[in-house]
Amino acid sequence: MQKTNFRPFLNAIFLLLIFGLTLWSVFGGENLSQLLSCLQTADPAYIIPGIICVLLFVMGESTVIYYLMNTQNIGITFSRCCLYSFIGFFYSCITPSASGGQPMQIIAMRRDRIPVAVSTVVLGIVTITYKLVLVLLGLVVIILRPAQIMLYLDPVMPFIYLGVILNVGCILLLLMLVFYPDTIKHVTGWLFSIANRIRPFKHPEKQNARLQHMVDQYRGTADFFRSNRHVIIHVFLITLGQRFILFFVTWLTYRAFSLSGQSASVIITLQGMISVAADMLPLPGGMGVSENLFLTIFSPIFGEELVLSGMVISRGISYYTQLLISAVMTFVSTFIIREKNNVTQNA
Repeated sequence: MQKTNFRPFLNAIFLLLIFGLTLWSVFGGENLSQLLSCLQTADPAYIIPGIICVLLFVMGESTVIYYLMNTQNIGITFSRCCLYSFIGFFYSCITPSASGGQPMQIIAMRRDRIPVAVSTVVLGIVTITYKLVLVLLGLVVIILRPAQIMLYLDPVMPFIYLGVILNVGCILLLLMLVFYPDTIKHVTGWLFSIANRIRPFKHPEKQNARLQHMVDQYRGTADFFRSNRHVIIHVFLITLGQRFILFFVTWLTYRAFSLSGQSASVIITLQGMISVAADMLPLPGGMGVSENLFLTIFSPIFGEELVLSGMVISRGISYYTQLLISAVMTFVSTFIIREKNNVTQNA
């Protein structure tokens, strides 16, 4: 008798619970009719460029994947890489700490006959550079403490510090996986044995072997880093642009309400710091935290009357629109990948 997998169901319940709590924390006690009136004052001419920014953000990762695949002599189309990106962003949006994106991308690539050794190297580099942009942004702001930025960040600095620490820890762990896999294997093996004593696993040997295999898959990434440093620099620069394109949505939202007085650099940096704070938290898409950080940081900039509307539009475009588009494309990708596999098998 086949065992029922309740994990997708539990994940869906968790996502809906966090979404419900987010709605309650953000809109509880608010005058919704006033909110709708404020939303109607936003200029739609700035909304469409915001959606385009989301698409460019996704295609930024697609460009990186396409570039890295070609350096690995994997012949693949850019449109295929776009599908991998949509799959990754969809599962990242609905899983805590964006933990589900990369595994699902590897599965999709494996169905396209791309070796796991190659996909792991490519996605490992994507993840490291993606996190590195946030780490550098956070450290630059914390070290330099520009007055124009700190004026608005002071009320939420504990979240900023936590976000920087978590992102730095993530980067260090990934780099350890890449350059010191034997040390990581030893540590994970030791931690696994402790966990097994506390709560014995059903098949500990099999589970431990799978864990060690996951660590081994990152060995090829170290070789790539050493022999393709110029490629890593190019990937970092593309990722830098990709990240800031998404932060630019908040500036477009600011202008949609005909507001002025703050430079684009200040608003983009502040939005970037929200991502620094929320990116590694165990919440799908930083849901709840991102919204409330926006309301706190941008209240003096948008004003008490417009800040909630600004959050709805900015977050609605950068996260919820991204989630919706990625969900549709992920659904479409299942048919495209299946069709390719059928053609390959019948050839």
